[in-house]
Amino acid sequence: MEAVEIRDKYIKFFESKGHKQIPSAPVVPENDPSVLFNTAGMQPLVPYLMGEPHPYGTRLCDYQKCMRTNDLDEVGDVTHHTFFEMLGNWSLGDYFKEESIAWSFELLTKILNIPVERLAVTVFRGNDIVAADDESANIWRKMGISDKRIKFLGEDDNWWPNMELTGPCGPDTEIFYFRSEDEIPEEFDPEDDRWVEIWNNVFMQYNHNEDGTFTELPKKNVDTGMGLERITAVLEGVNDNYTSSIWKDVIEKIESITGLNYEGNEKAMRIIADHIRSAVFISADPSGIKPSNTDQGYILRRLIRRAIRYAKKLNIDINSNWEEEIANLIIEKYKKYYVEVGENAQVVRDVLKNEKVKFNRTLEKGLKEFEKIASKITDGKMDKDNAFRLYDTFGFPIELTVELASEMNIKVDEEGFKEKFKAHQELSRAGAKEKFKGGLASTGETETMYHTATHLLNAALKVVLGNDVHQKGSNITEERMRFDFSCDHKLTDEEKQKVESLVNEWIDAGYEVTKQEMSKEDAINSGAECMFIEKYPDVVTVYKIGEVSAELCGGPHVENTSKLSHIKIKKEEAVSAGVRRIKAVFVK
Repeated sequence: MEAVEIRDKYIKFFESKGHKQIPSAPVVPENDPSVLFNTAGMQPLVPYLMGEPHPYGTRLCDYQKCMRTNDLDEVGDVTHHTFFEMLGNWSLGDYFKEESIAWSFELLTKILNIPVERLAVTVFRGNDIVAADDESANIWRKMGISDKRIKFLGEDDNWWPNMELTGPCGPDTEIFYFRSEDEIPEEFDPEDDRWVEIWNNVFMQYNHNEDGTFTELPKKNVDTGMGLERITAVLEGVNDNYTSSIWKDVIEKIESITGLNYEGNEKAMRIIADHIRSAVFISADPSGIKPSNTDQGYILRRLIRRAIRYAKKLNIDINSNWEEEIANLIIEKYKKYYVEVGENAQVVRDVLKNEKVKFNRTLEKGLKEFEKIASKITDGKMDKDNAFRLYDTFGFPIELTVELASEMNIKVDEEGFKEKFKAHQELSRAGAKEKFKGGLASTGETETMYHTATHLLNAALKVVLGNDVHQKGSNITEERMRFDFSCDHKLTDEEKQKVESLVNEWIDAGYEVTKQEMSKEDAINSGAECMFIEKYPDVVTVYKIGEVSAELCGGPHVENTSKLSHIKIKKEEAVSAGVRRIKAVFVK
């Protein structure tokens, strides 16, 4: 069963259960401080999971563009991807465990025709704070899952987001598939790699209070997620995701370009396929991300440059239009589902080509740096620091450094390099973990204030700089707000002062913040500002701040601008061509 059919069947099934399909949000999140990218289907729905009413009601479903980069160096094996699509369905204070589990089981066994004997599940075993999730286990038993296929695991495996974070939380139940031609064991062992997780149903049942106690939520939510890449591979009976219908034509294109077979060149071809696809979606995003040395731009640059390195390993002529051929194929595959991919096709091609040209120059610099390092070596050994510098600064994979060194009878401290590389990975993952604190935990009182202030900042920039200014992204923490906007010049001190004064004037005016639901067409015709029009459903929520601002938004917001402190612009800088960034804080 091909991915296209799975997508359609998933949406149709949940529509038959009273769910409304919502559009996929952009890859780059709007007003979410917790991540650089949307890493899960639930992230764009955080305001509604926190209690904001959704204009489409209490039962929702979608397929969502997602990016995860904390395992970037794992890409190249049979299962890891940076960009992926997540199928999701939600209950916002509507149905709960009974319906969620029953419908998951029905979809898997009746619609997707997975044999029951290939399924197993995990549930939360409880601890000294919260009881075991016997309710979910009993529902699974009613579905026909035997006790030997139900495993109770601890909070690390079956609790979301984690026991430390305050706010909405709860147990989850994960569904596993036996992905092997071996005889299916009678008893499910979660440590057995032949069992792969295919779906996760999170039950937001409790509130973790500031005093450490857990209390039942009056309105409970369900949040589910199933990766399209993984379920497609499962249903097509392949153990290598890259041989499924999602990737087959892309791999064949790379085979055609290289004149090589996939077999024997799997790692390089997987990395090229994955990274070019991810680069297509990031650079096609309405937020206008370009390769850079910070944030999303840094990830985009890493993806393109890593793809180029592996293209070189396959002896691709880097100066040919190889990356454009692959990108064009991906654009054609996805533009039906994600319109921005087609609309921004030329932007994608330009980003890939420009970065390729820049990286070729960097590689030349790296070769000169290598020669400089090698010329100073007197004992025939290159230390780990120089090897890692060539990797980190000039993009030299260790294999290239070893190969060049061996030609000069120089040995490289590969073990030392691996230690430094591992420490670098752990630091990156720690950073990623810090970035993603659970989404729902990042909408406290201060963040709500900063979120409202971004509306005022956006309006002030339009007054001072003109109506061509549009929001390109924002990032909010308890300490500050960061706001990206379209602008072709560095702001003068006078412009910054005018913007700051205008925002503070509106704060002092005590404007009421109101919200109204209307059709998307009416909202746009009324002049309401919108960052990513494609992501909004046909019925939208418009937040108005007096006569100062009107924006399509999901919240959260304060009720009156008098609740806000004055802001102070601390920094204004370039992000990429035509995009500027303001960092501002509240001052008492």
